[in-house]
Amino acid sequence: MGFMATEKASTYDAAKIQVLEGLEPVRKRPGMYIGSTDQRGLHHCVYEIVDNSIDEAMAGHANHVTVLLGDDGSVSVEDNGRGIPVDIHPKTKKSALETVLTVLHAGGKFGGDDSGYKVSGGLHGVGSSVVNALSSYMRAEVFRDGKIYMQEYERGKPKADVKPIGKTEKEHGTLIKFIPDKQIFDTLVMSLSTLLAHFRQQAYLTRGITISVMDERQKRPEEDQNLPRLYRFHFEGGVSAYVRHLNQDKQGIGDVIWFEKEEEGGFVEVALQYSQTFQDQTITFANNIHTTEGGTHLTGFKAALTRTINAYARKEGILKEKDENLTADDVREGLAAVISVRLKDPQFEGQTKSKLGNAEMKAAVETVVNEKLAEFMEEHPGDAREVVSKCLLAARARMAARAARDAVIRKGALEGMTLPGKLADCSSKDPSECELFIVEGDSAGGSAKQGRNREFQAILPIKGKILNVEQSRLDKMLANNEVKSLIIAMGVGIGEVKDMTKLRYDRIVIMTDADVDGAHIRTLILTLYFRYFRELIETGHLYIAQSPLFKLTMGKESRYAFNEKERDETLKEWGVEAKELETSEEDIADEVTEDEVEEPKAKKGAKIEMLVPEKKKKKVSIQRYKGLGEMNPDQLWDTTMDPTKRVMLRVTLEDAEAADAIFTTLMGADVAPRKKFIQTHAKGVKNLDI
Repeated sequence: MGFMATEKASTYDAAKIQVLEGLEPVRKRPGMYIGSTDQRGLHHCVYEIVDNSIDEAMAGHANHVTVLLGDDGSVSVEDNGRGIPVDIHPKTKKSALETVLTVLHAGGKFGGDDSGYKVSGGLHGVGSSVVNALSSYMRAEVFRDGKIYMQEYERGKPKADVKPIGKTEKEHGTLIKFIPDKQIFDTLVMSLSTLLAHFRQQAYLTRGITISVMDERQKRPEEDQNLPRLYRFHFEGGVSAYVRHLNQDKQGIGDVIWFEKEEEGGFVEVALQYSQTFQDQTITFANNIHTTEGGTHLTGFKAALTRTINAYARKEGILKEKDENLTADDVREGLAAVISVRLKDPQFEGQTKSKLGNAEMKAAVETVVNEKLAEFMEEHPGDAREVVSKCLLAARARMAARAARDAVIRKGALEGMTLPGKLADCSSKDPSECELFIVEGDSAGGSAKQGRNREFQAILPIKGKILNVEQSRLDKMLANNEVKSLIIAMGVGIGEVKDMTKLRYDRIVIMTDADVDGAHIRTLILTLYFRYFRELIETGHLYIAQSPLFKLTMGKESRYAFNEKERDETLKEWGVEAKELETSEEDIADEVTEDEVEEPKAKKGAKIEMLVPEKKKKKVSIQRYKGLGEMNPDQLWDTTMDPTKRVMLRVTLEDAEAADAIFTTLMGADVAPRKKFIQTHAKGVKNLDI
């Protein structure tokens, strides 16, 4: 499938390895090569080694990759590909294996038309050598010609020459084991769930490959605690199976449409299916690399999809002469699509390979989609009409939304500075220093307005629960006063006229109560931003405020605690033993002996007072805040809004596909996935308000 290497395994030798430059810069500036030295960079190292094995599979030489997370912090990756050549390289006069693993830009992907690979992925094309340079230890084993060849490395430097260490029954293959260097990385803890998401994606994109993952770590991060330790990914359906996976909790329209073709510019494979939702989820890949920012292949797909559906609708008389053409947005509403292209010389924009720049891929994808989608629609008129009906419904909603949006803009303009009346704006006009707090309820809004710094902090109170935009089109959304106020306050517009350069606040902070209703309101607001203002999340403008749950007072000293653990630590420091703090402040009053406790002043959840056992004379008071409105303005400023003291969580988007699945499950129209989610996670819920 695609560009297959025509050379036989016996001709993949040292002469195919081209050398460009040495390894020295990698340890000095690791971020240049793997993006960062945090957990993301750590995962990139694993992906780089696994991608080399997948390149073998794409070239038709391997069908199984095994990944092992060892208890010693190591990662081992084995494939049944041809095995890295071990003969002497003509330029370096060293074994090709040592050359590949110790010289930057050395590998079978750089040898021109006569190289071992016609297409390949790899993180930045820098290959295993960068991973070796950033590992405290690496061991490579190659299975070729009935022998095992081995070499070990320390921080990128070989310990000894490549040597045979025994015989093997394996016909061919490579095993790379490495331990990331703690001198380089901020953390050595890998997330199994993140790695699995990547490997599942790769298995969808490389039909017929099997990727096995085994986790042998005794200490695992919290998000991995309940995950099984063994996985095997294998998808015969390829990208069509991927689209079914994306739509598994959605009501699909017809079956998945799938086609592939080799064009002059490269190999194109596309799968797509519509569903009864309002969001577009198009995922693009070039040589198995996830191009998160799209690129020329996505541009070609959008153009061809719009043209083909319009042509069919005109031909069948569904669109009349007087009707406007369907727009690109109309034909993408409710669409899930995966576009996978393979090309010989991919050009990526930016360091992180997130956007494909090859101009020839636009024409290649456009040609294939025009031809194959038109064929499908001719051969499946029932499915085709259903798809066009869905697009026409989107067009009608767009026109209604345009009228509603124009009304919003007109109304906003009449009010002066396009601002809603309940917004308490800040005096600064410099967006880079301004903050907008979206506050739950009028009482909390009142406290926030009094406690804020008027120079740079604006307050917008949200009354009740805003509309769930997951189940609403734009016209219905703009009819909701709370959503409308929020959109006007931000200043960026929405839909076709959205302009992120007009954002009025550098930080947008969601500030809700620490209870179930607060969490629900926060989720509704996050749904709005994820579906309609994802750019603000991607550029780091969206935050969640962290307000304290408790105020602890002993004599003249007061401290705030954001959770039970902080409360318990403070009380322990003040002389109340941890055994007296098993669940909540009500229990504390019961645990301490009677002569040490004054009668509680309020009922459960309010304020408890006690004497510190060791100090006898000083009284400890614990106040639990049920909502932001219970705080005085000065308390709210001190704990939640003062930039010098506050703690805020920045909302990031690590995995758009996983986020889409979560929002669909939690906020979508289908109840069954939500019920399953609740049943699965019910046992992990603490302090549930009933």
